[in-house]
Amino acid sequence: MTIETRVVIHADPKVLAEAVAARLAVRLVDAQAERGEADLVLTGGRIAAAIYRALRDSPARDAVDWSRVNFWWGDERFLPTGHPDRNETQARAALLEALPVDPLRVHPMPASDGPDGPDPESAAARYAEELAAAAPGTAQLPHFDLVLLGIGEDGHVASVFPEHPSAYETRPVSAVRGSPKPPPIRTTLTLPALNTAEEVWLIAAGLEKAAAVRMALSGAGAVQVPAAGVHGVDRMLWLLDRAAAHELPPRFRSPR
Repeated sequence: MTIETRVVIHADPKVLAEAVAARLAVRLVDAQAERGEADLVLTGGRIAAAIYRALRDSPARDAVDWSRVNFWWGDERFLPTGHPDRNETQARAALLEALPVDPLRVHPMPASDGPDGPDPESAAARYAEELAAAAPGTAQLPHFDLVLLGIGEDGHVASVFPEHPSAYETRPVSAVRGSPKPPPIRTTLTLPALNTAEEVWLIAAGLEKAAAVRMALSGAGAVQVPAAGVHGVDRMLWLLDRAAAHELPPRFRSPR
């Protein structure tokens, strides 16, 4: 099966966030119509927070049955519960606390003050077990309808960094030590796990992301540029603002 890959460019970060929020509401409604529920993998970062706030404030949010959405995370900073730098903390403040979600369907990655204490390997194994418990049949992972991802200036996605051991990992969840971006200890879904999703949306805003976007869309290797190694089972969307698309060839840079 051929994976559909599209690049969609919006004028600026505000328009990008609002457009992605609207697209996200539709995707969740479609998943619920098809399967009765939806599984969404969240990401972190400035543009992600803007998307979550835009969705929270949009009338379109009421089209989604939030009690039937399962929330997962693509990666997490291994910090105490409630720490402002945790992706979970950001998503709760920007979106989840304003929605009628089922708390049992919200699945944050373990914190450093959780049952595994300061052991990220045990925390990663615990999250893998939680994923497997929600998976159909003998699968290791739930049916991910959509994975949201940002991209780092070095081309990393989630907490899979270029040339880092996490880029070679084949287990669904990996601990990350010695992250080149602080904090140094993290947990992450691996590239094989991310690539089981029906759709992957890679979202980027800002000129500082332009080189990474260009490399990822120019045939780079997944170990050297992890963003080049992500795709959905059915569809891969690159959702960019004009600045992030600045270094792409002209065939990509016509706003749609």
